[in-house]
Amino acid sequence: MPEFWVASGHHLTQLDAAGRMLVTDELILAWLARPEVLPPPEACDAERMLHKKLLSHPRAKVSEMELIAIKDRDAVENWRLLLGLRDRLIAAGTIEEGYARIVRERVSLPVVFMNQLVQLVLRNALDGCDDPQILRAAECFFRPQRSHIKDDKLLLADEELVQLHENEMHASPLTAMFSGGINSLDVLGGGNEWTYWSRSDAHTMVLNFGGDPEARRGMAEAIGAFIRHMLGLECRVIPQTQVENIDLHWFVGLDPAGTAIGNAIWKGHHPPATLVGLFRLDVMEHDRIAPAQQGHPIWLILGVGDDGGVRIKPQNLLTGLPLAEPVLN
Repeated sequence: MPEFWVASGHHLTQLDAAGRMLVTDELILAWLARPEVLPPPEACDAERMLHKKLLSHPRAKVSEMELIAIKDRDAVENWRLLLGLRDRLIAAGTIEEGYARIVRERVSLPVVFMNQLVQLVLRNALDGCDDPQILRAAECFFRPQRSHIKDDKLLLADEELVQLHENEMHASPLTAMFSGGINSLDVLGGGNEWTYWSRSDAHTMVLNFGGDPEARRGMAEAIGAFIRHMLGLECRVIPQTQVENIDLHWFVGLDPAGTAIGNAIWKGHHPPATLVGLFRLDVMEHDRIAPAQQGHPIWLILGVGDDGGVRIKPQNLLTGLPLAEPVLN
């Protein structure tokens, strides 16, 4: 089975009997090696000593005195966040439970940490998946996307990659002209799926979300895998091609724009954003759903922001479903 998302650190974890990821020293060491955590050349001795201590003992307790001894106040805050995350995950027992508690308790974390956790969760949930359409769609859960219309089809490209191309264009228009910019990126599908495995960590393939039914199917499968893994909820997710006669008895916005669209429709107002994806979620275990919602589908709405961004918030799937007992596993 081809490997994918090596940068997630999934290979550094161990699984418990339920198939959930235990926090290992190796995973903590990988986080300590991240560019955001490595002490810069100008770091003070106190920060260097702390980093060295944790490299030797990744689970070591860090005192308040060790933190306030660091001269750079921004560095102190970064260390507090990282150590707080480490301790929360260790206390929770698994990455999945730690992520669930962070969502449930509305803990504020930097986006880079939240995305790292989501990627780990999805990497575990999709372990053994051999469908690049599902995996590329799943990237949207932890990698913001930038929408692009080509030949009347909606394409989704990795936002960070788009920004790099835009910076290159401003720095050297001649280079951008010859490289082709975003239009030179490969769109997943049509026989090039096999190339995904060698570039999954580069996030360089474009998702043909508006023109290829396989892309929307991939998104539906990714959503279902996330729900099953995190909530233990047997479900089926089906992409919709028509929006007529949809009774929004219950909906979940997959992103801020999707939430705004759903709220507007619910109130009978004109949607304030562009709808790009609609999915029907059917839960197989009726007793897991609140009585008032039983027998009704749950609609999942995806929109695009004013800046063309698509930024999925997977935590909405954990907090927004009408569960009979709204408690995360």
